[in-house]
Amino acid sequence: MIVPITALWLPILLGGVLVFVASSFIHMVLPYHRTDFRAVPDEDGVMAALRPFDLPPGDYTIPRGEGMEAMKSEAFQEKVRQGPVAFFTVLQPGAMFNMAPQLAQWFAYSLLVGVVCAYLGGRMLPSGAEYLEVFRVTGTVAFTSYSLALMQRSIWYQQSWATTLKGMFDGLVYAMLTAGAFGWLWPA
Repeated sequence: MIVPITALWLPILLGGVLVFVASSFIHMVLPYHRTDFRAVPDEDGVMAALRPFDLPPGDYTIPRGEGMEAMKSEAFQEKVRQGPVAFFTVLQPGAMFNMAPQLAQWFAYSLLVGVVCAYLGGRMLPSGAEYLEVFRVTGTVAFTSYSLALMQRSIWYQQSWATTLKGMFDGLVYAMLTAGAFGWLWPA
């Protein structure tokens, strides 16, 4: 018998809360993410050099070619050879001090992962399924949701693999918490 998502609202909510608390602990207390980003030399000078451009928030790349033909040009190739080559994100000034929107989005995302776990688990597992069976199915879904897409940053944008693997480890922790909530609260 299919377990409806409405019967799984409590593990969805508890999983979201556990992930939110765990991620807060990981990022505010544990030190292993402190090396994810490096400082540029002469940070003040680099910031002062960029400030006159008044870049709106968004993602940027330098150099940037407008299509394959432009990227094949000698001028573009020379820019790439000379460097620097960079992918970067510009935030709204002061945005690092007002994290409420990102925290709300992160919690909503954690709930969405729970809904996907509930959907797939509810279709694959009957009421009364064993804890470890529920843990395995929902944990796999949660791990893929929290972790596997992070590898694209290292593959395409050359983000440090160490940073990616730390993020994937976090995703494993989040997946286990989510799976534990589902295993514990799965309908009898």
